[in-house]
Amino acid sequence: MIAIGGAIGTGLFLGAGGRLHQAGPALAIVYGVCGLFAFFVVRALGELVLYRPSSGAFVSYAREFLGEKGAFVAGWMYFLNWATTGIADITAIALYAHYWSFFTSIPQWVLALIALAVVLTLNLISVKIFGEMEFWFSIVKVATLVLFMVIAIFLLVTQHHVGGNTPGPQLIAQHGGILPNGLVPLIMVTQGIVFAYAALELVGVAAGETAEPAKVMPRAINSIMWRIGVFYVGSVVLLSMLLPSSAYKQGESPFVTVLSNIGIPAAGDVMNLVVLTAALSSLNSGLYATGRILRSMSKSGSAPKFVGVMNKNQVPFGGIMLTGGICVLGVGLNFLVPASAFEIVLNFSAVAIISTWAMIIVCHLRFVHKAKTGEVSRPSYQLPWSPVTQIVTLVFLATVAVLMWFDKPAGRVTLLCIPIIVAILVGGWFLVRKRVTSVQADAELAAMTDDS
Repeated sequence: MIAIGGAIGTGLFLGAGGRLHQAGPALAIVYGVCGLFAFFVVRALGELVLYRPSSGAFVSYAREFLGEKGAFVAGWMYFLNWATTGIADITAIALYAHYWSFFTSIPQWVLALIALAVVLTLNLISVKIFGEMEFWFSIVKVATLVLFMVIAIFLLVTQHHVGGNTPGPQLIAQHGGILPNGLVPLIMVTQGIVFAYAALELVGVAAGETAEPAKVMPRAINSIMWRIGVFYVGSVVLLSMLLPSSAYKQGESPFVTVLSNIGIPAAGDVMNLVVLTAALSSLNSGLYATGRILRSMSKSGSAPKFVGVMNKNQVPFGGIMLTGGICVLGVGLNFLVPASAFEIVLNFSAVAIISTWAMIIVCHLRFVHKAKTGEVSRPSYQLPWSPVTQIVTLVFLATVAVLMWFDKPAGRVTLLCIPIIVAILVGGWFLVRKRVTSVQADAELAAMTDDS
């Protein structure tokens, strides 16, 4: 269910409308291509997990294959990703809640704080509560998509008019084909689609706390591919055959656009509830993931000791609280600049997820190299076509980063902030490197004592 929750979010429920308007029906192809590279990343991570399960996930593997500096960068960039995504999530929750008149009188920052407090408290109770929440969040999202697809197929089969249009493949041909606005808009939406797939790597983090990772992990990862095909690509194809791509718009769920055009009452209310659920799911997952990653870093000395503190239910209390604390700053952002809070933080998470995926691929490249020299053994569940797969994926991620430069002003401002992020990481490493060295020395001494 975490695999589903990671693969389906606001990127599809809300973002697909604006992208379909911009790029046209060929958007389905880009969803498929980006989904393939996302699958390569998760498949590489899955092989590492089966080699050595760890709730520290790729930070643990970065430590083994890239050294402590690599683990330091991987961990803190992933923390940056989820901390900023958490702020975006609580902002989104507040914005979605304002859709209903009952909540319009409540300030945006108050709603953001309430959402954070509820999800944070439930995350601190136990990992079982996290899993239960994610299960039900995923059920809501999947059920909504399946129901929509059933309605869409019914409309196609019966040729029921949608907004004055007869649905079918001919609708695409009648409104400019699959590329009504040319190739450039299609290329430009690629970066947004990559970020829609962010959180798929959560499967690897959760596998460290799974009873039978060797059995569960391959099934979960392999299922991601067909889910992407059915839910993302399939949904966009159906949407394109129900209405012209120009009928969809930014800021409105494409599913609401269709349902409203066939006169289904309360379509907006239902879809707003689903999008709200997707944002809660993302916040829930972010708190879970950063708690485990920060604990792994704390044990190595590259993060403060308090983030490694566990409560009586074996939940990494300190790490989750640190992420929650950063999200509280986001509540302040909602108070100061409510109209801009979402865009400000979302762009920082973009750079962080590209670096995280790249780190996973680089770790896997090192792992395969060590396997060839006989230092480690690869499990039977492997990333196919290595090393071509990894190299092509890294080139793809670099291309996405370059495309951000042409996304003015948000993407360009984000890239210009990279030197600041690098400077903070370098400064942070010099602050902790002595502690990392002493932790390593203690571990080596303990190993020598055990051997004797």
